[in-house]
Amino acid sequence: MKIAVLGTGGGAREHTAKLVELGHEVFVGTRDPEATLARTEPDMMGNAPYGQWLADHPGVTLLTFGDAAEAADEIVINGIDGHNAVAALTGIAGSLSGKTLIDYAVPYLYQHASEHPWPTPWGVMPKLDPCDTDSLGERIQRALPDAKVVKSFVTQEQSTVVNPKAVGDGDHTMFVASDHDDAKRTVTDLLASYGWTDILDLGPLVCSRGMEMYAHMHSAIGFGLGQQFGGHFGIKVVR
Repeated sequence: MKIAVLGTGGGAREHTAKLVELGHEVFVGTRDPEATLARTEPDMMGNAPYGQWLADHPGVTLLTFGDAAEAADEIVINGIDGHNAVAALTGIAGSLSGKTLIDYAVPYLYQHASEHPWPTPWGVMPKLDPCDTDSLGERIQRALPDAKVVKSFVTQEQSTVVNPKAVGDGDHTMFVASDHDDAKRTVTDLLASYGWTDILDLGPLVCSRGMEMYAHMHSAIGFGLGQQFGGHFGIKVVR
């Protein structure tokens, strides 16, 4: 299958590499491919320059966001950061029409003023915006009424999403939420190909609010486990 991954950060790289391993043809989208390839310094998260990573992963095609989405048969994975996702995706709305758009972005607002800041190893914990009464997943769906937005992947580090057996031999839970049942089935099938056996359908896309708000709890658990950056653990819903 031809699948698009939008973004070149660490999470997007995890999905790109896994999809190629599974035999898919992967098109990676970025704002400016030439600028992306010209970078020689690690990104803000310490990831190697994308050109260097790409050289070690043959078979991946780097395009603009719109061209990558257009090349996909059905599935587009959104790895664009939450602050910029709506604007970037709205600009390529036509290329996303009718396709399943998997969103794992968290609507973090960095460098915000807080009366009671939460200090972390990398500075003040970012603020969630939107929160409680709206979600990034819902905003993306409203901006792209012809796409089928599915919120998923967001409650784990992406390295664990693509390799669930790395934690507890895979005995933990992944979540999906969407207003489109056929798109949820598509994402569930993709997750099964990644190795997930416990996939919980939370229902409509409004449930993405809960998944996005869990991001702070994910960080807190990681800190409690002594994992300052990311988090090598899973969560299990016990029925």
